[in-house]
Amino acid sequence: MTTGNKPLIGCTTYRKVADQDPPLEILGLMPSYIEAVVAAGGIPVMIPLGLSAENITALVERVDGILLPGGGDIDPIEYASSSNGHEKIYGLDKDRDRVELLVAQTAVSMKKPLLAICRGHQVLNVALGGTLWEDIETEMPNAMPHDNYRKQPRNHLAHSVAITPNSCLAELIGGTETAVNSLHHQGIRDLAPDLVATATAADGLIEAVEIPEHPFVLGVQWHPENLIHDDPNMLALFKGLISASSNNL
Repeated sequence: MTTGNKPLIGCTTYRKVADQDPPLEILGLMPSYIEAVVAAGGIPVMIPLGLSAENITALVERVDGILLPGGGDIDPIEYASSSNGHEKIYGLDKDRDRVELLVAQTAVSMKKPLLAICRGHQVLNVALGGTLWEDIETEMPNAMPHDNYRKQPRNHLAHSVAITPNSCLAELIGGTETAVNSLHHQGIRDLAPDLVATATAADGLIEAVEIPEHPFVLGVQWHPENLIHDDPNMLALFKGLISASSNNL
């Protein structure tokens, strides 16, 4: 869709309830995502929850690229978990799962550029047939600490990740290793068939995924939007999305 020389980036949203009487439901997105898209040269467009499948498909078709942000956990039923749900699972929203899984599937099938962050990285994997660790600390063998949510500032560099040479991520980062923040308790367990892992933590957890034959699909387990002022290479991930999306103008 033509917007001068700036692509429209569809950003999925989440549902919050304002603390007032009566409680007020709000759909929104953290400003850090909006700031990162704008800084990279794109125009963010909110994708609200509650849309029909028909309207979701129409919206994805009209935007030039997609951003899937972080947030709460995905309902384990979406990846056919045999458990009744781990006790640490939080923030479930079946409608958000429905919307984001369809957005991810539609973007991939339409060859729309897509950047998926933290929960979005996990949504992408589930949307394409993968599974998750419902809680890394208690389920993944030899796991290192990954959950710094509310324990450290959002730009705290928790650990490094090893990046596959010649991958899209390596080209954007400009190397094969980078330090990242870490604000999650879940992660990819079984990788979806269409995805390729292009970064891992020291414990083997998949930290980035791509679809090599796609114009641009990149999922990262960390939060680059919180690091763009500390590390220019993190803004490069958003610039990669914007560059690929500009080809749709």
